[in-house]
Order: sequence, then structure tokens, then C-alpha cells
Amino acid sequence: MKVAIGCDHAGFELKEVLKKKLTDMGHSVEDCGTNSAESTDYPDYAHAVASGVENGTFELAVLICGSGNGISMTANKHQNVRSAICWTKEIAELARLHNNANILTLPARYIAKEQGMEILDTFFGTDFEGGRHERRVNKINC
Repeated sequence: MKVAIGCDHAGFELKEVLKKKLTDMGHSVEDCGTNSAESTDYPDYAHAVASGVENGTFELAVLICGSGNGISMTANKHQNVRSAICWTKEIAELARLHNNANILTLPARYIAKEQGMEILDTFFGTDFEGGRHERRVNKINC
């Protein structure tokens, strides 16, 4: 699967670890930046990733910033983007299973690298359940 990954400076170190993990899982990964721990603006990377999900270039994606909030808020401005902030694998599973989330957003300052890898495994390993949840997901876009 072709996936995108992006982050701000707070998420750079975790992004590098997860980018390798995604590649090892067999995914084709497009890194939308940032490329260092130098201070930068999260909307630049959120828009790059979310645009690719919105237009169908990427089926799933990963975004990372310090808290997960700003980068997720920005991504969710795009139509058909459902970015979910996940800090446990259980939340990641429900985000995919019930909400059909297509962007995993991680709070780099609040999770360890190992935890991030577990969350990523769960997110990418869970499919949307559909059924009663489909009706709800279809009501999200404005």
C-alpha cells in the first residue's frame, strides 16, 4: 500500500522510526517532511499528507506532532479525511474499526517509540467494520 507520513519538529525522531517500520511492513512510503528537529510549522506537513489522502493518492497515512492536536485538527479540514489521535493501541483499533480513520495521528511527546510502533501495527492491521458504523461515518463530512 502507498502511504504518506509527515510531522513537525517534535515528531521527527518518531517519524524516522515509523517510516522504517512501514517500509519493513512492505508499504511504499512517501515522506512529506519535516526532515529535521529544527522548529517548523505543523500545518505545512498536515496539508501535504491530508491532500494526498483527500485525492486518493494515499489510502492511509501517519502524522506526528508534540500533542497530536494541531496536526490532526489541520488534517481534518480536508474532505474525506478522518485523522484520529491515538495514544494506545486500543484507541487505534477503534479508530479504524468504528470510525474508518485514514490518518493515524500520534502525540510524540506522550508516547515511547515502542508504543508508537505497537499503535502503528494495530492501526494498519485493523479494517473498518462497516455496518452500523458506515451510516455514522457517512455523516462526518460537511
